[in-house]
Amino acid sequence: MNNVYIYQQLSDFTNAVFSKMGCSDDAATLATKVLLSADLRGIDSHGVARLAGYVRLWQAGRINTNPNIRIVHESPSTAVVDGDAGLGLVVAPYAMEVAIRKAQTAGTGWVAVRNSNHFGIAGYHAMMALAHDMTGIAMTNASALVAPTFSIERMLGTNPIAVAIPAGKQPPFVADFATTTAANGKLEILQRKNEATPVGWVQDKAGNPSTDANELKKQGALLPLGSDREHGSHKGYALGSIVDIFSAVLSGASYGPWAPPFPAYVPMPENMPGQGLGHFFGAMRTDAFRSTEEFKEHMDNWIGRFRNATPAPGHEKVLIPGDPEREMEAQRSKEGIPIVQSVVDDLKSVAEGMGIEFDAYLA
Repeated sequence: MNNVYIYQQLSDFTNAVFSKMGCSDDAATLATKVLLSADLRGIDSHGVARLAGYVRLWQAGRINTNPNIRIVHESPSTAVVDGDAGLGLVVAPYAMEVAIRKAQTAGTGWVAVRNSNHFGIAGYHAMMALAHDMTGIAMTNASALVAPTFSIERMLGTNPIAVAIPAGKQPPFVADFATTTAANGKLEILQRKNEATPVGWVQDKAGNPSTDANELKKQGALLPLGSDREHGSHKGYALGSIVDIFSAVLSGASYGPWAPPFPAYVPMPENMPGQGLGHFFGAMRTDAFRSTEEFKEHMDNWIGRFRNATPAPGHEKVLIPGDPEREMEAQRSKEGIPIVQSVVDDLKSVAEGMGIEFDAYLA
């Protein structure tokens, strides 16, 4: 049984939590907007379900709610941003704005980030570029939960990639995906429902295939996109590695098995080679390549042709990346956002621990 809340209820509650953590009004508002964009778009694993995790990180002294976010190195088209251990939900939009400003003058802008934390859904940050007729790119490294192809050792995170491309009359193309077969948050959803995973999501600690949604708690690992060598896991491994290098090796963040874990109870890795989590952002001005009008006309043509591709048996239509999330956002904006009971219980616990009256927001 799901509880359904309107967006404003969740927004007011989440804002109150971030404020209690010590965030400024502007930071609390921004963090709330970024976090809840996941719930609106149907990516329940990265929305309000993560709020308790941010609180625990703050309580463990790993999140600075009053950070000095700053550029520490730059060229006309590039920059490195130090997030000062701030909320990734706040650090990432700052960095993406830097990338957009760079692109406005140089045609493209590229920003690597160090010393940050979990930044919510990658798609939010990539889509910031759309309002400027730019293509946006966002990626981040994450807790080491993924075994490279042929390994039993957890070395990479789910390391998502998001690309948002503007169009004209058609909705924008928005691809946002983990470089694993499934994101860790989807395991958490299955755990709450006491359900098994599909084959190919996880392996046990000995490297054997498993369908146990709790496998990570037993020292098992997530699998790269493709699940095994025969189905292309080496490609998912390569994609996750690229994200790790761009986000962390390039910026000075911690990479690979040294990436800071999201669960606050997991000890920090020893001998970390960098600072915090890393992100990487790109913004490309459309008219740096061809006229914006001409590009949008051809993007509309591209999207229209793919959308009208002949569907395979059993399928009604061919989807364009971003279609399901856009449709879900429209639906949930009208009908409310469903929250499973276990997440509601977590939120009640957070409210109690922070002296917030839960029923005043989410009765």
